[in-house]
Amino acid sequence: MKLVYVFDAYCGWSHGFSATLRETVSRHPELPVEVVSGGLFTGGRRVPIREFGYVQGANAQIAAQTGAGFGEGYERLIADGSFVMDSEAAARGVAALRRVAPDRAVELATALQQAFYVDGLSLSDPATYRRLAAQAGLDADAVVAAFESPVSAGTAADDFRRAAELGVTGFPTLLAVDGGHVVPLALGHATADDVDRRLTAFEATRTSSSHTN
Repeated sequence: MKLVYVFDAYCGWSHGFSATLRETVSRHPELPVEVVSGGLFTGGRRVPIREFGYVQGANAQIAAQTGAGFGEGYERLIADGSFVMDSEAAARGVAALRRVAPDRAVELATALQQAFYVDGLSLSDPATYRRLAAQAGLDADAVVAAFESPVSAGTAADDFRRAAELGVTGFPTLLAVDGGHVVPLALGHATADDVDRRLTAFEATRTSSSHTN
């Protein structure tokens, strides 16, 4: 069994879920975690952030429910309104970080969201990945090269397909996957205790099923 975390780096609720994700992973070191990027802002949704009039209200709700912070750098982007969120570029960044440090995918995915939602850095800019890599003690040249590689573009497309195949329609989604059995542990906001209860119920169901078989 493993956990599959489907998120979008430009999704505020995914940013809000970061603390729950980190806590869940720390409680269950025995479970591998697959991090998958969704495609929230692709195609015709790649427009200036001012086009999404609900953003500030949603962010206030996210902060109230999850305690997640939104920094001054990000607030400046909102105030200016011209920034374009591009989930394909962000997914290439996630793919690049996974490629260089596959065992740190959760940590780096949440750090990527911190870079945007706190520092206001573009996830389309190679300089953001250079900075993040340096902070994480990774080879910055390797991370930037991976981000700019056509391989990462292909991997981003694979991620979007994977999310669709799993039936994910919103972000963040945390799933327990055991063979062909897929169970949602969190859709949007949830606490680590919520996740644990659902995970325990799933494990109990799988155990009773195996005994029956």
